[in-house]
Amino acid sequence: MAAAGNEWINGYLEAILDTGVKLRGGQQQQQQAALPRPLPAPALEEETAAAVAYSPTRYFVEEVVSRFDDRDLHKTWTKVVATRSSQERNNRLENLCWRIWHLARKKKQVEWEYSRQLARRRQELERVSREAAEELSEGEKDRAADGAAPAVHPPARIGSDARMIVSDEEDEAAKDDRNLYIVLISIHGLVRGENMELGRDSDTGGQVKYVVELARALAATPGVRRVDLLTRQISSPDVDWTYGEPVEMITRATSADADADGSAAYIVRLPCGPRDNSWTAPLAHVTDVARALGDQLAAGAGDPPVWPYVVHGHYADAAEVAAHLASALNVPMVMTGHSLGRNKLEQLLKQGRMPRDEIEATYRISRRVEAEETGLDAAEVVVTSTKQEVEEQWGLYDGFDAMVERKLRVRRRRGLSCLGRYMPRMVVIPPGMDFSYVDAQDDGDGGDLQMLIGPGKAKKPLPPIWSEVLRFFTNPHKPMILALSRPDPKKNVTTLLKAYGESRHLRELANLTLILGNRDDIEEMSGGAGTVLTAVLKLIDRYDLYGQVAYPKHHKQTDVPHIYRLAAKTKGVFINPALVEPFGLTLIEAAAYGLPVVATKNGGPVDIIAALHNGLLVDPHDAAAITDALLGLLADKARWLECRRNGLRNIHRFSWPHHCRLYLSHVAANCDHPAPHQLLRVPAASPRAGAADDGSLSDSLRGLSISIDASHDVKAGAGDSAAAIMDALRRRRAADRPASSSSPRANNGHAPGRRQGLLVLAVDCYGADGRPDAEQTKKALDVGLSAAAAAGGRLGCVLATGMTIAEAVDALRACGADPAGFDALVCSSGAELCYPWKDVAAAAADEEYAGHVAFRWPGEHVRAAVPRLGTANGGARDADALAVDAAASSAHCHAYAAAGASKVKKVDSIRQSLRMRGFRCNLVYTRACTRLNVVPLAASRRRALRYLSIQWGIDLSKVAVLVGGKGDTDRELLLPGLHRTLVLPGLVSHGSEELLRDQDGFLAEDVVAMDSPNIVTLTEDQAAADILKAI
Repeated sequence: MAAAGNEWINGYLEAILDTGVKLRGGQQQQQQAALPRPLPAPALEEETAAAVAYSPTRYFVEEVVSRFDDRDLHKTWTKVVATRSSQERNNRLENLCWRIWHLARKKKQVEWEYSRQLARRRQELERVSREAAEELSEGEKDRAADGAAPAVHPPARIGSDARMIVSDEEDEAAKDDRNLYIVLISIHGLVRGENMELGRDSDTGGQVKYVVELARALAATPGVRRVDLLTRQISSPDVDWTYGEPVEMITRATSADADADGSAAYIVRLPCGPRDNSWTAPLAHVTDVARALGDQLAAGAGDPPVWPYVVHGHYADAAEVAAHLASALNVPMVMTGHSLGRNKLEQLLKQGRMPRDEIEATYRISRRVEAEETGLDAAEVVVTSTKQEVEEQWGLYDGFDAMVERKLRVRRRRGLSCLGRYMPRMVVIPPGMDFSYVDAQDDGDGGDLQMLIGPGKAKKPLPPIWSEVLRFFTNPHKPMILALSRPDPKKNVTTLLKAYGESRHLRELANLTLILGNRDDIEEMSGGAGTVLTAVLKLIDRYDLYGQVAYPKHHKQTDVPHIYRLAAKTKGVFINPALVEPFGLTLIEAAAYGLPVVATKNGGPVDIIAALHNGLLVDPHDAAAITDALLGLLADKARWLECRRNGLRNIHRFSWPHHCRLYLSHVAANCDHPAPHQLLRVPAASPRAGAADDGSLSDSLRGLSISIDASHDVKAGAGDSAAAIMDALRRRRAADRPASSSSPRANNGHAPGRRQGLLVLAVDCYGADGRPDAEQTKKALDVGLSAAAAAGGRLGCVLATGMTIAEAVDALRACGADPAGFDALVCSSGAELCYPWKDVAAAAADEEYAGHVAFRWPGEHVRAAVPRLGTANGGARDADALAVDAAASSAHCHAYAAAGASKVKKVDSIRQSLRMRGFRCNLVYTRACTRLNVVPLAASRRRALRYLSIQWGIDLSKVAVLVGGKGDTDRELLLPGLHRTLVLPGLVSHGSEELLRDQDGFLAEDVVAMDSPNIVTLTEDQAAADILKAI
């Protein structure tokens, strides 16, 4: 029973034994017959065979207490003891032990299966990492042997260390020649600039505070013109009305921070649908702001837009949105994970309480992980808080391998080709902090403390929390050891108490203060908090620490700075003994008040102590090491003073201005900013001729106009800047409004920008052999073309297909349709775009679009890898499984003929293998599983439609996409969005979606909300007028 580890558990075991002795008696055989005999587990066969009778104590001690969470046992036990009948109580107790033993065995099974899965995954990652590194090394040796001049990638600005802006002169120089527009995205939680409701729900926490303060600090950084923080617009009676406001200006921390050039930060709230982290609304907003900023900075219309310097996604959902947005705009993308899905999955599986399928159903972990992998595909920089996050968390992902990333960085520095491979750069930038509230006058002389504890009366009011803490101490003059954390077992406060209680020298030298949250009644506290606090009280009693340990019941958030000040005035030490500390914000706060620190050696404190040089690292499991570290700082006054001075001198490294300078330095050093001709081109002609000025603005900009007009508290510079943006945008809309034209091309409605809407035909009609089904295709074309004809030319037609341009033209002609009647053909699963009305005979791909989608296209380097990695049967090479289809391939599409669904791997599996090797591509099975199209990361049918909407100025709400009930593997990506999706059932008999995901992947329901009002299922033979009404 001593193995239980908790005294109250021992009492339960005694009760079980007493019950077994008193009540089992002559009824033992009857009870044994009533209880099912458990099946022997592999690890328990010997024990089970030796067990003649069912023994609650044996199972309880050996299989439950040592391995199962006692909190769940306590809840169940409470229900059992409430039973009055002794006979019934005994039966329930036996069943209780059986159920808990079964759960313990199930937990071990889950842990065993996960350990095997994790071992296999690590072996695969290590094997692929070695393979990729060897290939890169061989390529480097070959290049050196040939003596060829390496001139593929410029080595400039690519290095192991970012260039730092360290002086105000450099700040001013940067300010003169840069007007940066930065977009931050954080779409979960309740986001607002003031009075943040942190802790209101699980999504509104430290990340919300971080992104708001980052936006505020970036806007105050020289060289930054505007910062937009994009988030969800939430209009609900359950939350404050401010979360539904389209735009909120983020005020500066102090009036001195206001920039004379009108730079400002805004929270822009955009409507988003359920399960649709739509990047179409951000795309429209950013495009409008870029145009307006271009006009404002150049003082005239017609100048190039000011595209974002970087798009930064925070958390998995926003990282996916940022990846799509950055690819559409062809600008650099940065991401911050904050909390990672694979790490959470690992922790849940280690707990063993839930099997994999239950975790998936509860948390949608696979969907979250795929969003993070998508972010890694597009990100050029990943911002982390600590090295531990890079090594132990991001190392679990397919899209990042530290060894391959280092190899690629060396090759870029030497000017060698990276062979089509890419890995994002991980940079450690600790979160910034606001130190404006820290009193720089505090010198640790203890004057205020003497007034509080001395016989005289204090000359000025002192913080009430000081009296609340000092009342615990017999001798308040001693230095204070301060620990501040949640009452969580992971914070390891009990080991600190044991170290303090077992060291006579430490008790004689210092007092101990434990700030462990707020409590009213420990018995009413849920989870492990009550258990930790109970253990703390028992340890205080065991070591007789009364008068030496303070453990106040309540404190406010505003009291925390005063607690740090109190510890500093007593010449004390702050300690964080957590088993693992992801970052260690309290260590930075303590250093800001001049407190030396002792911290765990596991996690973020390693980086913090290395930067501040103000303390010691210890093994959190070693009580003796904790004692020695505390005595070393408290007893040696010279060492204490040196650590204090180092902390105060280096604390600026964790300030927001330093964070922003480091952030911009890393972005400049590691992001490949495109040349002006590579940026997204926005036509000068306005497509919305005749529209009202305000009607041409996005909702976010209209909200900005209203906000500025109605506000009387906005700073003059920022207000003038925002007003200038609105005026410039209106001037541009008025100047770009085209005059009426009588040219034939304008009259026939084919001129870009003259359509009021688009009807996109994305119905994938193929036979079982993969050839186009002419009969069904003709039906789909008749539906779309008749609806377009009924619209009187206001509605243009676009064909989106997995076929090549030539195949699409032939298929249209086979159905009796004129290719010139289509505004555009999106072919090869989004890799090619052509305008057949310009020249049907040539049917050439748009070169500008081809350059736009070439982002990270590995080209010929990936061509040979796909057949090798895409063959099923355990990787055995089958020459006929995936064969290169040269006729269907193009510059940005590698096409492969698939022998059959059973001979090839699914999209998820092939993409995972390519990611591990640094290849970033989109993969689409088309033509009824008979062809695999490998296209660039920025190419897809959905993104091609967004591209057309920008080029032609057609709002996505005026776009309708017709799809079949089945289709290619990218069909589900066409369903969600701001456009209207029309499902035509019965037209597609053979789809390719069976080759989309593996069994452990997420479901289509996690991507598409089929009950969305934007998704409409049509009936067969529906009239064109009804289709127009549905649109």
